[in-house]
Amino acid sequence: MQLDINGLTPKEFLEQYWQKKPLVIRQGFKNFQDLLSPDEMAGLACDEMVESRRVYREKGEWQAEFGPFESYEHLGETDWTLIVQALNNWVPQAEDLLKCFDFIPRWRLDDVMVSYAVPGGGVGPHIDLYDVFICQGSGRRRWRVGDLGPHKEFAAHPALLHTEAFEPIIDVELLPGDILYLPPGYPHDGVTLEPSMSFSVGYRTASARDMVSALADHLIDNELGTKQITDPDRSLSQHSGLIDEKDLNLIKQQLVDSLDDTLISEFSGRYLTQSKCELDLPEANLGFEVEDIKAIIAEQPLIRLGGLRCLYFAATLGSGVMYINGEQVQFTDGCSEIIETFCNKQMLTLEDIQTWFDDDAVMSQLTQWVNAGYWYFDDLD
Repeated sequence: MQLDINGLTPKEFLEQYWQKKPLVIRQGFKNFQDLLSPDEMAGLACDEMVESRRVYREKGEWQAEFGPFESYEHLGETDWTLIVQALNNWVPQAEDLLKCFDFIPRWRLDDVMVSYAVPGGGVGPHIDLYDVFICQGSGRRRWRVGDLGPHKEFAAHPALLHTEAFEPIIDVELLPGDILYLPPGYPHDGVTLEPSMSFSVGYRTASARDMVSALADHLIDNELGTKQITDPDRSLSQHSGLIDEKDLNLIKQQLVDSLDDTLISEFSGRYLTQSKCELDLPEANLGFEVEDIKAIIAEQPLIRLGGLRCLYFAATLGSGVMYINGEQVQFTDGCSEIIETFCNKQMLTLEDIQTWFDDDAVMSQLTQWVNAGYWYFDDLD
């Protein structure tokens, strides 16, 4: 699968469009094939571990329901949409789509969402607070996109936040292989013209509020940030109820000093590698030994579990630190190359790890990950 952004290089796209303005990409993917069938998608939405919802209109009113679902027969042939989040956690083919957008780092990735809709189906006019590439699969869908502005939003349903009518700056019909890129804040509305599927690759960052809330939990759980203000050179106060500028700076400095690079990287590394949705992990340890890994990888590669997040920081790479699925992992100094391999490659071959066969710590850690289901062999008898 190859991405063509209207002849633009990824660098040109980032400079001209990323978080700046929408873009219609005609035939971004040539001969695009759906990553799964509607029946397979409906099956996923029946699983309680999969996050799904369906949106429809009933007697002119918007309705939304959350899965798992048992039946679809009552929905009829018009005006409904089925949505499955985190498709990349469940369908390996979604990784092929994601790789096409790896000019944007994975720490920014939200997920791959898939929607199936019948004629008239959609989720209504709305505004997203994240970047998204809407890749049209089978069928046709009409998209209207408005400009940035003070658009009024309202709850069309407790689970649906819609926006008021807007004047479109884009009014386009997407065909299989076409892509619509939308930065945050642009109102848009997609309506299906015939049974169709679309695959949305979304990128977002957490809000400062969410990050600060999670950071507070991290400080409490790890008994960090306990240092108090000291002021041995305090001057005489003339107003007991006053916090003067000097004291305000003391308070600010206390907070700033607690947020050093070590704390921020340790916290954000764990935070950013947590999956927002369930991963397809085995219920029990798979029982592989190090020698099993060495023998099998000579015949076939290890594949990283879809949705598994692995990251490292430039500042701590040399000291052997990486983050995976919400945990910090410490290797010895000199393991930069293997950490980069673990975090940057979806597939591990014999060539990738053979150099590390004699490193007990690296091979032991990899074996633990395989036994936990983080990496797997695709073809085992």
